[in-house]
Amino acid sequence: MIIAEFSVIPLGTADVGVSDYVRVAIDVLKRRKVRVKPGAMGTVIEAESVGELFKAVELAHEAVFRAGAGRVVTEIKIDDRRDKNVSIESKINALK
Repeated sequence: MIIAEFSVIPLGTADVGVSDYVRVAIDVLKRRKVRVKPGAMGTVIEAESVGELFKAVELAHEAVFRAGAGRVVTEIKIDDRRDKNVSIESKINALK
């Protein structure tokens, strides 16, 4: 599994809050073949391949434009571990 954390930041909007834009991005992700775990400062997703990961992030990025943002900054941090099978839960459990 590939695990990534990303954030989509809408700019050029009159509204200071971004939750409506984030909700739109998360809704798009939930329709893809990725697991989604929203967080306070970003969203963690789990995908089978890098291609699926990038496609899901691309669709979320574009959804924020469609929701009315004039500019979008998207940041991605990817953990592509190939020596063993990992998941969002296994990474969290490793901290215990």
